[in-house]
Amino acid sequence: MSVNEMPEESAPLVKRVAMASVAVAIVVLGIKYAAYLLTGSVALLSDALESIVNVVAGLIALWAITVAYKPADDDHPFGHSKAEYFSAVVEGVLITLAAVLILYEAWNAFLDPRALDMPATGLALNAVATVLNLLWASYLMRLSARHRSPAFAADGRHLLADVFTSVGVLAGLIVATWTETPVLDPVIAALVALNILREGFKVISSSLSGLMDQAMEPDEEARVREIVSSHADGAIEVHDLRTRLSGRMIFIEFHLVVPGRMTVADSHVICDRIEDALLAEFATARIHIHVEPEDEARSTGVPVL
Repeated sequence: MSVNEMPEESAPLVKRVAMASVAVAIVVLGIKYAAYLLTGSVALLSDALESIVNVVAGLIALWAITVAYKPADDDHPFGHSKAEYFSAVVEGVLITLAAVLILYEAWNAFLDPRALDMPATGLALNAVATVLNLLWASYLMRLSARHRSPAFAADGRHLLADVFTSVGVLAGLIVATWTETPVLDPVIAALVALNILREGFKVISSSLSGLMDQAMEPDEEARVREIVSSHADGAIEVHDLRTRLSGRMIFIEFHLVVPGRMTVADSHVICDRIEDALLAEFATARIHIHVEPEDEARSTGVPVL
């Protein structure tokens, strides 16, 4: 049996990016709020309200990542990586609350619609904020895949949703200004709110799945089986292979059946070979191998190639 240590070399980078996310969210919030003040548009106000959520969510993600990268201790022998799921759940709740607030503002504006002030300047400002969000969201999504970070994934998905809704807001307000139809402003805001609400439910749902010890994706788990089988020369069979995700961490465990007369040292060599191959592809994995003699082989096991 062997368990590898969790690599922590990426922690400083991830924390710096989390702090940068907060800074970007504050800048975007300032730009979008300025656009609202110039125009009085409730649709642009809805965009700004979502950016407030981005600031709060970024602060929560920073806390969660700081906790998640703490090394294992006596009270948490498997580490603190699940803290990121709590961050993502809180972000989902905040997104949902923002959507409800936007719907309230949109209803009031629908009852009393008015023409926009300085629409061209306000829309140009909002476009600048949208491009900034798009660039940062793309970076966060790449980073989340590299470090298996639920907090960055949730933040990136939220920002991408923000980008899509901002584009919709800009297009709708251009039409509203061109056609001189002010009632389109609250209608657009309501559509933005519904999209944000959908995104909030998605973030909450995916994060709760992680808290319930979800297994790896089927294609990834199949890859684990392939690696184990192809690097277990000298063994007979692998069975009871299980995986689970915990933030960026992957836990892999299985039973390895070896010939009854094989020495402990020889079986340990096989385990080391399997671990090295798994870690080459899944760097954040923790691997637990239970070695058994050949009379424990099962017909449902995976024969070693």
